[in-house]
Amino acid sequence: MKDFLAKYAAKLDRIGLILLRFSIVIVFLWIGGLKFFSYEADGIVPFVANSPMMSFFYRHPEQYKEYTNKEGELSAKNRQWHVANNTYGFAKGLGVFLIICALLVALHSIFPFASMIGSILIFLMTIGTLSFLITTPESWVPDLGDDQWGAPFLSSRGRLVLKDIVILAGAVLTMSESAKLYLSRAK
Repeated sequence: MKDFLAKYAAKLDRIGLILLRFSIVIVFLWIGGLKFFSYEADGIVPFVANSPMMSFFYRHPEQYKEYTNKEGELSAKNRQWHVANNTYGFAKGLGVFLIICALLVALHSIFPFASMIGSILIFLMTIGTLSFLITTPESWVPDLGDDQWGAPFLSSRGRLVLKDIVILAGAVLTMSESAKLYLSRAK
């Protein structure tokens, strides 16, 4: 029984790669599409505002805490600030980028070189996303009286960011698979 199970599992690598590619495409299409909605744009503000590589996209990143919107909350004053801050403009641009990356990765069978480029972009983007664990104070449980705060206690934002390490590894595999297909066709 063990050998049968092991032999069956050993044959699943091809299906695993297909599922991995499909998963990356779905996640990036979905999250990219959500960037066009204010609640999602509001949700990434602490990451962007605290990032030395991205804060320049906002007009007033240092003021973000005063205008924080909770998911589902509508504050006209906060919404106006986010419009003026370029919160929604940046989020829409990021959404377009994510959707383009997803479409490139999806083109594996037709245009493997383009798919490889999409995977490279996703790999690089996830490195940037993982940097939020260092730059964003909201990635860690705040000191509100409990003895479990700060590192290594990830907040919900931190747990969301940490999951990108799996996407990073997946992007390496899809990149490699697309590169192999491109090279085999180039011969």
